[in-house]
Amino acid sequence: MNKFEKPSPEARAAVDAAITSRHSMRAFLPTEVPRETIEEILQIAARAPSGTNTQPWQVHVLTGQAKERLSDRIIKAHADPVEAASHREEYAYYPSQWASPYIDRRRKVGWDLYGLLGLGKTDREGMHKQHARNYRFFDAPVGLMFSIDRLMQQGSWLDYGMFLQNIMVAARARGLHTCPQAAFTQFHRLIADELQFGPEQMLVCGMALGFADPLAIENSLVTDRAPVTEFARFHQD
Repeated sequence: MNKFEKPSPEARAAVDAAITSRHSMRAFLPTEVPRETIEEILQIAARAPSGTNTQPWQVHVLTGQAKERLSDRIIKAHADPVEAASHREEYAYYPSQWASPYIDRRRKVGWDLYGLLGLGKTDREGMHKQHARNYRFFDAPVGLMFSIDRLMQQGSWLDYGMFLQNIMVAARARGLHTCPQAAFTQFHRLIADELQFGPEQMLVCGMALGFADPLAIENSLVTDRAPVTEFARFHQD
C-alpha cells in the first residue's frame, strides 16, 4: 500500500485485529518458530520511530540449548531465597508507592490469574512456582532479551517501548503470541554474564515468543482496559 493512500477497510481491520488480539500468554506450545520469521518480525519492528533515528534497541534471540542454559541459571538462583535476595533490579519498573487506580488494576490481574490457576491468596509456594515459569519463558520456543546502551536517556526508553509493541503486533500478524516480561530484570547480572553483554549495556526486559497453547487455562485471561472517557480529554475551545 502506498503510504499516502487511504487504507482499505480490510487493511484497517487487519491492523486493528493484530493490536486488539494481543495479550500476554503464559503457556506456549513447543512448535518451533523459523529463524526467518523471527528476523522478519524484528525487521518490521525496527520501523518504530526513535528520536533522530537513534534506534536504541539491541536484541538477543535465544532458542534451544542457549535458552535452556539461561533459564537453568536463573531458576537455580530464584529457588534459593538467599541468592535470590542478592539480586536486585537495576531500574525501578514499578512505583515505590502505589495509589488508585493503578494498585487496583495490578491486584485484579494478579488475583484473576491465580484464580484461573486455582491458587489461593495464602498459597505462597504455588505463586512462587508460577512466577518461576517466567524464567522458562512459559515454555515458548523463543526467548528475547532486550538491552540498551547506558548512555541513552529517558527518550530512548520511550522509543524502545514502541519497538517492543511493534514486535508484539507483528507477531500477531503471523499467528504468534508473546509475553513481555519485566520479571527478568531482577537477574540482570546473570543475564549479562550468560549473554556476554558489554559493560555499557543495560537489560530492559525479556519476552516470550511462540504459538500459544489454546488449551491452557491461563491463556484465557484477557485484562480489562479503561474506556477512552476515563483517560482522554478533548480540548476544542
